[in-house]
Amino acid sequence: MAKVLAYTSPARGHLFPVVPILSELQARGHDVALRTLASQVETMRGLGVDAQPVDPAIEAIGHDDYLARTPIGSNRRSVRAFCARAVHDAPDLRRAIDAERPDALLVDVNAFGAIAAAEAWGGPWAVWCPYPLPLPSRDAPPFGPGLKPARGPVGRARDAALRPLLFKTLERIVTPRVNEIREGVGLAPLSGAEALFAAPPLLLYLTAEPFEYPRGDWPANVRMVGPCAWDPPADPPAWLDESDEPLVLVTTSSEFQDDGRLARTALEALADEPVHVVATLPSARIGPGEVPPNARVLEFVPHAPLLERAACVLTHGGMGATQKALARGVPVCAVPFGRDQLEVARRVEVAGAGSRLPAQRLRADRLRAKAREAIGRRAGAQRVAAGFEAAGGPPAAAAAFEALLAPAR
Repeated sequence: MAKVLAYTSPARGHLFPVVPILSELQARGHDVALRTLASQVETMRGLGVDAQPVDPAIEAIGHDDYLARTPIGSNRRSVRAFCARAVHDAPDLRRAIDAERPDALLVDVNAFGAIAAAEAWGGPWAVWCPYPLPLPSRDAPPFGPGLKPARGPVGRARDAALRPLLFKTLERIVTPRVNEIREGVGLAPLSGAEALFAAPPLLLYLTAEPFEYPRGDWPANVRMVGPCAWDPPADPPAWLDESDEPLVLVTTSSEFQDDGRLARTALEALADEPVHVVATLPSARIGPGEVPPNARVLEFVPHAPLLERAACVLTHGGMGATQKALARGVPVCAVPFGRDQLEVARRVEVAGAGSRLPAQRLRADRLRAKAREAIGRRAGAQRVAAGFEAAGGPPAAAAAFEALLAPAR
């Protein structure tokens, strides 16, 4: 059996989706070590994973994309944060390799420097991606602003014109900084940002059709395995059975994004509706006077037992929260604030698995109408859930990863 070293960026939204894959590898007899955000180290050790924190300098670099005025500006700020972290995560992974002496590596797609260190290491390695891949494709809209899929010649002309503009904007930020790191570890420079995703022998993409747009030009290294949802172990809350009314779950970002107004607007919008509202705010805050009698506001509660009862989920459009709901056939109302959320929200709409409301149009009456619209789209959510299940989940991911080890052995 193999010693596997996994390396994550400092975000629960990137750690939690890989946990079921690591658990599956453990169940198959592999020894798993992990470098991740400090706040989750003890939880991971409780799962039997040899976990250590990433370099504190990485966690000290936060996101400021919420200060941007446009989707393109938001993506630029996000990418700059990842590039700034990359300067630290490349040597951090190299130190972890020296300490752990692994047989194989599994690296977060957002750890740009660690990806370079993994490639330079020379052994079997793979990357996992828990958000929409920003790869250009003739079969999908240009990544970023959450455009509708093209219809007819006009739509195709739009995509052809915007694709290089949107992708090159981010590429000009990523490529020079990543190439500086690659030079430092003895690698040849990349020709562009697209090559960053082509570098790993295996890229585990944690989604599946029909949520992801069907494409005929996926790179050979991309394997869609569906979402691998996980919550920290916890008992279901005792108050869950106190109400027979339909439950509406409201979620916000685990990394600060100034999206607390989604929760505040949801509480206002649903205050007089016959529902029980539960809002989880890991990085936002709401005053006690803003919470109506039919609602609870918590920093964290395990989502799984709530989703068993949920009529819908109102979310900022984070890929983790969105796919966690859809995997259980629960429709989603997505209110994207930035990052990849514009793309996630559009996919919800296109898949017929819920509704979409741009953050700049967020208002109580509109959100109430969009929540009702989402509740009526359970059939679409169930179609997405079936597609996720067919993709294979953690067993499929572990099997694809193990295939990398065979030639090495």
